[in-house]
Amino acid sequence: MQKINLKYIFSGLLLSLLIASCANKLDLAPVNDVTPEKAYSTAAGYKSVLAKIYATLSISGNTGPAGSPDIGGGLDEGSQVGFIRNFFNHQELPTDEAVVAWNDQTIKDFHDLKVTSSDVFVLGMYARPIYNITLINEYLRESTDEKVSARGISGAEAADIANSRAEARFLRAFNYWVMMDLFGKSSFITEEDLIGTNLPKEISRVDLFNYIESELKDIDSKLAPAHTIEYGRVDQAAAWALLARMYLNAKVYTGNAKYTEAITYSQKVIDAGYTLQPGYAKLFMADNDKQRNEFIFAINCDGLRTKSYGNTTFLVHAACGDDASAYGVGSGWGGYRATKGLANLFSDLSGDSDQRALFTTSAFGTSESQIAIPDIGDFKNGLHVAKFVNVRSDGGVTSDPSKEFVDADFAVFRLSEMYLIYAESVLRGGTGGDAGTALQYVNNIRSRAYGGSNAGQWSSSDMTLQSLLDERGRELYWEGHRRTDLVRYDQLTTSTYLWPWKGGVSSGTAVDSKFNLYPIPSSNLSANKNLTQNAGY
Repeated sequence: MQKINLKYIFSGLLLSLLIASCANKLDLAPVNDVTPEKAYSTAAGYKSVLAKIYATLSISGNTGPAGSPDIGGGLDEGSQVGFIRNFFNHQELPTDEAVVAWNDQTIKDFHDLKVTSSDVFVLGMYARPIYNITLINEYLRESTDEKVSARGISGAEAADIANSRAEARFLRAFNYWVMMDLFGKSSFITEEDLIGTNLPKEISRVDLFNYIESELKDIDSKLAPAHTIEYGRVDQAAAWALLARMYLNAKVYTGNAKYTEAITYSQKVIDAGYTLQPGYAKLFMADNDKQRNEFIFAINCDGLRTKSYGNTTFLVHAACGDDASAYGVGSGWGGYRATKGLANLFSDLSGDSDQRALFTTSAFGTSESQIAIPDIGDFKNGLHVAKFVNVRSDGGVTSDPSKEFVDADFAVFRLSEMYLIYAESVLRGGTGGDAGTALQYVNNIRSRAYGGSNAGQWSSSDMTLQSLLDERGRELYWEGHRRTDLVRYDQLTTSTYLWPWKGGVSSGTAVDSKFNLYPIPSSNLSANKNLTQNAGY
């Protein structure tokens, strides 16, 4: 198996593509004279491009932290091009888990649930997965057995390239899942669509679900077995985890429930030998690569080698202010907090009974009204989240001496999510699971949350759909799940659940159900007549 240390990928990238019109037209051209023939002329060239494909999830361009963005079109490289930051904004800002004090362009429209098709952040979110997919398609076109052989690459090197194709296809499926979840449909391109030919077609949510499902099942036997590939790369368990997540939300995506399948695939991941690591806080620290026995797939971030304002550097800096040193950085941006809705999920914010309550004490102020956010533009108001930090659990020194860029990796899939998928799917009527096992899985999570004690254990009567949603909020907050969860529970736009400033009202209000999906950017619609707008926009 070829080795690609994803923490050390930027000694120079062999291939970089400029996507005009934010990946609408497929009119791509190299930004320099490095043609595919040169880039793929050696096995090392293939490794470099594969590293770039992985890196599209952690960095925003080829010159970190800024200066050569992957995506142009006037987008801000720091806030609108990086995957993790923009994904966070789309998945967390519309919910009770995050609110922002800044007035950057349209950023407050997310928590207000009033985004429009002209929103530049939405434009960047639509463009990023399509750029990533385009790069992956090019890799798949250039890594066929015929092309590899014609370039004189053989033996173990050729076998490694052949094996890497399944990884690339997983990453394409993951990017399409992002499009399906956020936008409900997508521009659709595969390796069969050559650059500079026809405009991409549109694929519906149901058809995209079926495509992703078929891809993940087809590459199952082609991916490395769980735990046999280096950290930061995908294996069979990553494909099972994505399938489990998709099946949990299948009724939203397709209209047909697939809870039995969610049980099957979450159990496959659980049985693959992952374990909950002791010490919840360590999962989000600068040396969290040590938690690989719980991480099924993580996006590698490094303070020196993946410099970006759009990865976990954002998650740390934006959450702190004058207390930046406690977060392990030199300065805080004073921007993002959580609402009282998240605070209410934890029974005792001032104590340590639930050790997942990673909030700074300065958040609590002197009154309940401060957490309720009387002034959304005042960073001092709200619940200050200290979940992601640039501090090592072993007390060691972090990579960047300036403490500007962060080492913490971003876990895309963790074991605890699989436990919660299994439990919810059993409760929703999926077959093949067991209620007692579901309860045990949830109690495994809660035991860690209570420092290994039984103080927080549930009985069978505690296991309700709402309690599981609340448990997901406690376990997975700020990890990019909340919007999807609230949509599945029909609580994002309805009056069933209100939180401070939902819909732009201090006490919260219901909004139009169209906001369960994001609009297709108007510039994409103008550039590609094959695309259609989501209902209501």
